[in-house]
Amino acid sequence: MPKFNEILKDLRLQNELTQGELGKKLGLAPSTIGMYERAEREPDFEKLERIAGFFGVNINYLLGKESVVSNNSIVGVKIPVLGKVAAGIPITAVENILDYEEISSEMASSGDYVALQIKGRSMEPRMFEGDVVIVRVQDTVEHGEVAVVMIDGSEATVKKVKFLKDGILLQPFNSEFEPLFYSSSEVENLPVRIFGKVVECRQKY
Repeated sequence: MPKFNEILKDLRLQNELTQGELGKKLGLAPSTIGMYERAEREPDFEKLERIAGFFGVNINYLLGKESVVSNNSIVGVKIPVLGKVAAGIPITAVENILDYEEISSEMASSGDYVALQIKGRSMEPRMFEGDVVIVRVQDTVEHGEVAVVMIDGSEATVKKVKFLKDGILLQPFNSEFEPLFYSSSEVENLPVRIFGKVVECRQKY
């Protein structure tokens, strides 16, 4: 099964681009493209989105994570576990790819999905530290849904989202933790943005 570095190189060559030309189009250094193609470095989610968008493919294709059975029918798609997401104090959302989780091909066809690892106790007893949440990447959710929320562009937390007249409330399940409130001004200026909707939690033992 092809890996990201092989797929990236194939896409680049198919489009008759040098590493320097591709780097310029993506806003990346040619050396960075070289390290990606030699599997010396893996891009974070924002760069994966940028690369996938440029070539007109989805992230799952770019990562080459489709599982195939002997009759060549697709039974599932593997998505990256991109990093740890706080269920307490927000931490950096995307670090290195930690692992892969499989979702159904039907689910994968309905949007872009990533998996993120829970850290902290604020979502107990529904989600525990080390659990993995499956997240559909989208910039809106309904009032009361559980989402991964980006704060200040680089940090993330998983909480139940409540939209209020004067801001947004991020509600933990664990009553030992206080909700996080951001005013309308903070939502606009920090900013506070929905990263995606949590559609599944996979507990790890």
